[in-house]
Amino acid sequence: MAIHENIQWVSTLPERCRVCYTCVRECPAKAIRITAHQAKIVPERCIACGNCVRVCSQHAKQVVSSVDRVLKLLASDEPVAALVAPSFPAEFAEAGHRQVVGMIRALGFRYVHEVAFGADLVALRYRRLLQETTGRYISTACPAVVSYVEKYFPALVPHLAPLASPMVAAARALHQMHGAGLNVVFVGPCVAKKVEAGRSGTGVDEVLTFIELRQILAAKGVDGRPVAPSDFDPPRGGLGALYPITRGMLQAAGIGEDLQKGDVVAADGRNDFQEAIKEFQSEDLNARLLELLCCNGCIMGSGMSSKAPLFRRRARVSRYVRTRMAEDGAREAGDTARRFETLDLSFAFHPDDQRIPAPSQDDIGEIMIRMGKLAPEDELNCGACGYDTCIEHAVAIHKGFAESEMCLPHTIDELRRTVSELAQTNGQLASTQQALMHSERLASMGQLAAGIAHEVNNPLGVVLLYAHALLEETPSESPLKSDLGMIVTEADRCKKIVSGLLNFARQNKVFLQETDAEELLRQAIGTVCIPDGVHLRVIHETPGLKADLDRDQMVQVLSNLVKNACEAMPQGGLLTATTRASGESAVFSVTDTGTGIPPENLHKIYTPFFTTKPIGKGTGLGLPVTYGIVKMHRGDIRVETNADADSGPTGTTFKVMIPLHGGRE
Repeated sequence: MAIHENIQWVSTLPERCRVCYTCVRECPAKAIRITAHQAKIVPERCIACGNCVRVCSQHAKQVVSSVDRVLKLLASDEPVAALVAPSFPAEFAEAGHRQVVGMIRALGFRYVHEVAFGADLVALRYRRLLQETTGRYISTACPAVVSYVEKYFPALVPHLAPLASPMVAAARALHQMHGAGLNVVFVGPCVAKKVEAGRSGTGVDEVLTFIELRQILAAKGVDGRPVAPSDFDPPRGGLGALYPITRGMLQAAGIGEDLQKGDVVAADGRNDFQEAIKEFQSEDLNARLLELLCCNGCIMGSGMSSKAPLFRRRARVSRYVRTRMAEDGAREAGDTARRFETLDLSFAFHPDDQRIPAPSQDDIGEIMIRMGKLAPEDELNCGACGYDTCIEHAVAIHKGFAESEMCLPHTIDELRRTVSELAQTNGQLASTQQALMHSERLASMGQLAAGIAHEVNNPLGVVLLYAHALLEETPSESPLKSDLGMIVTEADRCKKIVSGLLNFARQNKVFLQETDAEELLRQAIGTVCIPDGVHLRVIHETPGLKADLDRDQMVQVLSNLVKNACEAMPQGGLLTATTRASGESAVFSVTDTGTGIPPENLHKIYTPFFTTKPIGKGTGLGLPVTYGIVKMHRGDIRVETNADADSGPTGTTFKVMIPLHGGRE
């Protein structure tokens, strides 16, 4: 049974993906595309290293399972052999090797071999390769490294050592021993072995990860019951069992990593193996052999379920190898080498160029600007996007593998800006809503006030007429004189209230005409009696300021504000009246150093009949009338006040803003 070559062995479960970019960061091939905030693996670029599977905390990466196909093989009448990777001691820490072999046999495998003997064969061929040739080579034991070179360094494919991996070497040996009809299942820690087994001429029919093996053991109930201990079928391995540990192949082959000569260099892990290949290509690294592993040793492969740390796993493998060698493993390894002296261990590799042309500097610059990287100091290179540098991120965006939103600092800045703009908009909306509520309230109350004033005005006129007449005709010595004086005074006060109601309720349009702001303010101040203790200061910040407004009504507005400011300073103070232009508005400001307005009263100041003055001193209609006139001018009125002496100077400023032009209908 042949493994399908075009299967996407690793994929993303969208419902689990949280788009944390950890998989992007850990993918040496950058084979993950972020589209619409989803991480998707690009199968033709993927080297099946399994790093994304290993680091995903949400378990969003899924490896295509081989369990069903292996169970189908075991259910057939054909012989099936299990090839167990030498990293198994790091996976099955709870059991000795004989117990592990016994469990695998209990599943129905006719043969159970260890790949270590294939590693011994390959190690010897590497030693001969270096002795008999002068070439420079990259080891091919790790299928993820091989795929990486084929896809992203195709010029280095001729430097891939033309030797099979230990898995393939062992499979070919088993076919020589048991015949071509044998089905071979490799069991190990590596997802990339599934891809390697699909290459032509491997002799491997299926690949199980250790995780999948445990699934089958659990499904068959083998892991929960005692089994007959058993040893691996011969041939048995020697130092080849060190292969899953970094530099294990070198020790098995008797090849020393001489740091002085630098002929042999070993590197493992996502970053180091890539860097070694880059330097090998540039010939900065003038080594004859690169012994590379994509993981930190095969014992850290993504197909393992063990949670033990690296060096504990190394120790378990080393302990197993010591035990086997003490059982005359060296002699058995020698016998194996002689037995398969003529076994064909050659293997061919072919370029599969997946490189994408780099963008121009102009293209990168445009993308960097889009990400808010306007200067070199803006390039934080924080790696939050999954790329080591901002430039790499920009290149990935150009290639269609990333989005600018992946830049966390830029996204945070954009979010802050949006929140700030939203808060400002909400503030403006709240202000507009408040103004609308004021307008609606004033309109409804204006209609009521107009009706009341109309009905009261006529009888009130009669009362005033007769009261004044009686007061004039009553002798000064009459005891009724004072009572009639009180009636006249209160009736006059009622007249003022009714007059205020009529001013508040009137619905006539403003008569706009070009008016000199300085002259308007001077006229308004002239209608108010400024107390002796109040010092007046008039400032015209924009000389010659003119605005389109209704002179009479605006005089009423400003005189009312000036009068209120004077009354807010019973002990005297400074009254400042200012005119200036601001944008498209003429601004009239009246500022006092008085008692200020308490915060709890601010929302009431434009409410009709609300006043803090003593009875008889105010009607509570001045500011509502002022507000109505300003709104009829399509303007705005704002107040700034402080009534707390402990938090700074007290006082109040009213600002009236009237459009300079365009208010005329």
